[in-house]
Amino acid sequence: MLRCAQHDTIRCLYILLGRYDNMFNLHDHPHRRYNPLADEWVLVSPHRMKRPWQGRVENPPVDKRPPHDSTCYLCPGNERAGGKRNPAYTGTYVFDNDFAALLPDVPAAGTFAVGELLHARSERGICRVVCYSPRHDLTMADLDVGAIRAVIDTWAAQTVELGAHPDIGYVQVFENRGVLMGASNPHPHGQIWATQSLPQFVAREQATQMAYFARHGRTLLGDYLAIELERAERLVEANEHFVALVPFWAVWPFETLVISRRPAPSLPALTGAERDGLADLLKRLITRYDALFATMLPFSMGFHQQPTDGADHPEWHLHAHFYPPLLRSATVRKFMVGFEMLGEPQRDITPEQAAERLRAARR
Repeated sequence: MLRCAQHDTIRCLYILLGRYDNMFNLHDHPHRRYNPLADEWVLVSPHRMKRPWQGRVENPPVDKRPPHDSTCYLCPGNERAGGKRNPAYTGTYVFDNDFAALLPDVPAAGTFAVGELLHARSERGICRVVCYSPRHDLTMADLDVGAIRAVIDTWAAQTVELGAHPDIGYVQVFENRGVLMGASNPHPHGQIWATQSLPQFVAREQATQMAYFARHGRTLLGDYLAIELERAERLVEANEHFVALVPFWAVWPFETLVISRRPAPSLPALTGAERDGLADLLKRLITRYDALFATMLPFSMGFHQQPTDGADHPEWHLHAHFYPPLLRSATVRKFMVGFEMLGEPQRDITPEQAAERLRAARR
C-alpha cells in the first residue's frame, strides 16, 4: 500500500496512474532530496550540467613516486617531521601524530562561558597516523586484498585500544587522499582521531539512527540498503558483506556510501569474512574512482561507527563516507560556495547519473 502525506495526495495519484514523471522528473527538474541520516536537505539541479564551464581548472598531479623516498617522513627508517625516526616497518605502522590537533593532557574540566552565548570547554583526545604500507609509490587501490585486510585489522585494533581509554568517547578513522583534499604527504596513509566528545556530525547520525531504531526496531541504514538493493539504480559495487552506492541524498558529485550488509555497529565487530569483504570492496571502489577520470582521484573518506562509551548501540550500522571533490573531469572540481555556504548544499549531476558513470569506469 502506497502511503502519502496529505499534501502529497495529488502527487501520489499521479504515481498510481503512472504519470508522475510527466509532472515532476528527478532527472530533469530542480528538486530537494532529504538525507534521513543527517536530517538535512540537498538541492539538486540536473539541468545545470548543460551549461558551459568557464570556472577554475585544476592541474592533475603527476604520480611518479619511487618505492622509497629518502625525504618522506612516513617511509621506513626515515626521520619524521617531529624529529623521531620510523622503524624499518614491513606492514602497517601506527604512531602518535607529531603535530596532533588533540592532546591527552589538557585540563579535564576546563570551561569558559559568558552568559548564554559564549561557551567553550576543554577537549582531550589522541591523534594517530596509520601507514598502510612501507611502499611509498602505492595507494590503497594498488594494495592487494590481503594488505588492505591488514589495514582494516589495524583500524579495528586501534578502535578497541583507543576506545578503552577513560577519556575517549569516539574513534574516527579517516583518510585524506591527494593534494586537493589537503594531504601533505603522498605516502599511503590515513589518520585516527580519538575524541572525548561525540563529534557533531556523528552526534547527528546517532540521533537519527536512535530515533529510527526506536520506531521500527531495525537500523535506518539496513532499511535504506534494502531499498537501494531492490532499485539498483545507485549501486556501484557489492559483494556478500558490503555494498557501495551513491546515496540518494549525495552532496558531492561522486560521493559514495559504503554500508555493511549485516548491521554491525563498528569495525571491531566485523567478522573475519566481513573484513575480507570490506577489503575487497574498498579495493574495487577506489579502483573505479581512479578509472573515472584516469587519475588518482582525491577524496576524504571515513568510517562512522558506534561511540566507545561502553553502552550497547543496536541502532548503529557501520558505514563509510567517500567525498571526492572532482566534478566534470580530473581538472574541474566542485566548490562549496555562495548558496551552499549560506543556504544548503547543491549538486548538478544527479546521484543516479553519478552511479552510472562509476559503474562504467574501468581501469
